[in-house]
Amino acid sequence: SLYNLASLELRENLLTYLPESLAQLQRLEELDLGNNELYHLPETIGALFNLKDLWLDGNQLAEIPQEVGNLKNLLCLDVSENKLECLPEEISGLTSLTDLLVSQNLLQVLPDGIGKLRRLSILKVDQNKLIQLTNSIGDCESLTELVLTENQLQSLPKSIGKLKKLNNLNADRNKLTSLPKEIGGCCSLNVFSVRDNRLSRIPSEISQATELHVLDVAGNRLTYLPLSLTTLKLKALWLSDNQSQPLLTFQTDTDPETGEKILTCVLLPQMPSEPGCQDNLPRCGALESLVNEMSDETWNERAMNRVSAIRFLEDEKDEEDNEMRTLLRRATPHPGELKNMKKTVENLRNDMNAAKGLDSNKNEVNNAIDRVTTSV
Repeated sequence: SLYNLASLELRENLLTYLPESLAQLQRLEELDLGNNELYHLPETIGALFNLKDLWLDGNQLAEIPQEVGNLKNLLCLDVSENKLECLPEEISGLTSLTDLLVSQNLLQVLPDGIGKLRRLSILKVDQNKLIQLTNSIGDCESLTELVLTENQLQSLPKSIGKLKKLNNLNADRNKLTSLPKEIGGCCSLNVFSVRDNRLSRIPSEISQATELHVLDVAGNRLTYLPLSLTTLKLKALWLSDNQSQPLLTFQTDTDPETGEKILTCVLLPQMPSEPGCQDNLPRCGALESLVNEMSDETWNERAMNRVSAIRFLEDEKDEEDNEMRTLLRRATPHPGELKNMKKTVENLRNDMNAAKGLDSNKNEVNNAIDRVTTSV
């Protein structure tokens, strides 16, 4: 009987069902039912014609009634963290919708009707089971943010190039083996992340996305990058873990002094270490200094001030052994990279300490050093 009620917030309770009489709240504009125990929505929810925001996240919903398509004034629909296996085709009726959040469900496909959501700006479908992205996605002409992280996608539709307003596209941790050349049509794209996929190449047409500033292709199988990337004004580019083979390719050769048959590769021979390197660990270099100087307590503090840049340090006139300019690479400011680097440093510290305790056996010391170098 609360006919004039405009906002109803019932978040974080133990509700298992909704009364049919909810449909009588004809002036209701905001309904928050997040984090309850709802297994079913009444069909009468489609009678709330003035509803603008509907939050149903964190429930146990396996489906949404098709009557939800009657909510012509709805702006935001959040059904993330449920057990949805599909969305009704009638979702196409939500012609005013700007935000659609369906993260952490069991969706394998999106309905083709989603292409009729011409005002849709944000679409988050991360952590589902998407095996394909509907071609009609290209008709969502107002889309600015598309999040597809952690699905089963092997490709993206060519129509994605029609999204002229798309600013952020994230497809990390899928099974993408290729990208459509039409991706260059996303002329407003600013952040493009396809980390941890199976890409072997990046189409040269990516350079047509002239607003692109952040490109993350780490954790793929890239053997090269297109030359056209040089025309972009990138501010961040992540390329780590794109090694096509786990080991270096070795070639047979002959030792000129002994005539012995040997194996060599592009990394051998290495330059000798700098004078004064402790414990004769020539391959550790700057990482040894990092281990000795950086404790767990100071790591996070330093990480906050890290700089993503490569620069040459000025020569120190009072150091005789600093004859050549030193190349210093700062830590890459990506959260995942930072965690991996910290773990590497901790492992290196442990291995070095173990190596120091093997003074009585020089061969074992050298083996430990090689193992440390390989892990780095």
